[in-house]
Amino acid sequence: MISIFALCYNIPFNYLVGLPSIALSSFVVLVICAGLYYASRFRYKVAESILITNFVGTTLFIVNFFLNSGISGPTSQFFLLFLLLSIAISPAEQYKFWIPVNICVVLAVHAVEFFFPETVPFTYMNRESQFVDITSAYVVVALLAYFCTDYIRRSYEQEKNSAAEKNKAIVRKNQLITSQNDELKKLNDEKNKLMSIVAHDLRSPLASIQNFLELLSEYDLPAEQKLAIEKELLNSTKQTLVMLSKLLDWSKTQLQGVSAHKEPLDLNDLFATTLNFEKGIASRKGIKLEYLLDPTITIFADREMMQLIVRNLVGNAIKFTSEGGTIAVRSETKDNNCIISIQDNGIGIPADKQEAIFSLNVQSTFGTKNEKGVGLGLLLCQEFIHAQNGELWFESTEESGTCFYISIPLHQEGVLLSDRE
Repeated sequence: MISIFALCYNIPFNYLVGLPSIALSSFVVLVICAGLYYASRFRYKVAESILITNFVGTTLFIVNFFLNSGISGPTSQFFLLFLLLSIAISPAEQYKFWIPVNICVVLAVHAVEFFFPETVPFTYMNRESQFVDITSAYVVVALLAYFCTDYIRRSYEQEKNSAAEKNKAIVRKNQLITSQNDELKKLNDEKNKLMSIVAHDLRSPLASIQNFLELLSEYDLPAEQKLAIEKELLNSTKQTLVMLSKLLDWSKTQLQGVSAHKEPLDLNDLFATTLNFEKGIASRKGIKLEYLLDPTITIFADREMMQLIVRNLVGNAIKFTSEGGTIAVRSETKDNNCIISIQDNGIGIPADKQEAIFSLNVQSTFGTKNEKGVGLGLLLCQEFIHAQNGELWFESTEESGTCFYISIPLHQEGVLLSDRE
């Protein structure tokens, strides 16, 4: 484009200063330049166009040198301008060739004029036309050199900015990949932890069941001893079933996600069956379980999730409370929430285990009658509570007991269920 603009100026100017042959040759080159521009821009023949441009440009200025007064004319300036244009359009490995070619051509034509001055005619009509031609050529060369250099600088800045943006994008992508890797590592660690829990905590009760069955099948035991073994077998089977249920519930939440189906629930009716069942278990262990729930309270929660949460927490309280102990389940309202507390006077939670109580890092422990847990109950409870926009926390003192608190939203009359989802 710079060459085309320069030639558009050069054709009428040379004609006006009395150089029609130069004007004609410039017109021919203008046509060639326009064709090369079309070939490179629209026909995508870039390499061929660059090669032809360098060849045609060099040839043009050789002809121009001999037709336009040689050293006395402006052609040497145009050679310098064309060198800059060649650097601008040629790939690095090519302009390293065209630079020495340009220099050698200029030295050669100057040498020809020096040794054979008759080959280069003086074409100016007077001193004034020479002055105008050379001066205007300098102005044109200076302006085109500026535009050419500015183009190169802007191209460089664009490439630099583009490279910087690409680097930023790569950094962001690397950060995302690192974050995803950390998340995958965390999930993998949780999976390994879960497998470790399953392998460790289920092996023991299953081995115990196997031993009981071997005793019953291989030895002729007294009826009293058989009855005691059968009771132990039943108890071990129940504990294993509870652990499997917790594992299945937790695995389901990990695979399908936790989705709560909330509805208005009467607090007393919701927990009556669950607490009566747990009351029987507590009674067999010699523990008093009392519940003081306000029958007027209606919560907005998921029925099955709330029953599982309370069953887990009351079951834990029974597990870690000794014979003769007491467990109390109470309710109260605070702001727009119902606070349910499950308080026991059992062995409490050691201070060094309290921080990890709601994670897979918690170590399952034996109850006061060697009841074994799987370590997932509280983690499951917390996930279910959060799915219902509630909160779960606890207060515990070792050897003095523990109190777990559940905060769950109250049902508000006149509010559409869809507004609360």
